[in-house]
Amino acid sequence: MSDGVEMQVFDKIISDRGSKYAVAGGPVTDKAGVEALLAELKRTKRFQKATHHSWAAILSGEPAKDDDGEGGAGMLILQMLERAGLTDHVVIVTRWYGGKHLGGDRFRHVADAVRHYLAQTGLGEG
Repeated sequence: MSDGVEMQVFDKIISDRGSKYAVAGGPVTDKAGVEALLAELKRTKRFQKATHHSWAAILSGEPAKDDDGEGGAGMLILQMLERAGLTDHVVIVTRWYGGKHLGGDRFRHVADAVRHYLAQTGLGEG
């Protein structure tokens, strides 16, 4: 991207009953930055075909989130970002629905995806 936004993507990190998960994120300062990262992610055909792109960020101290049809996922991501003290950074959990409902396991997978992102980027330590 021309404005130097750096997005990190960790694909195919979780697979359960046909559903597959990826996690991505990067520094943002406003909703436009979030939209830019989502657009960047969806430039890849694989990510265009995803069922959900749930995300959360704390932008200038204000929480922002979107479940994108995965009810409750945005709030879970937001709570984890708050606990990690991560501000002005968006984390996007992508799911490709595999045809079987996962029930409560989907929340565990969202949490595991966020943990993976925080660990891989070094942003969740301390």
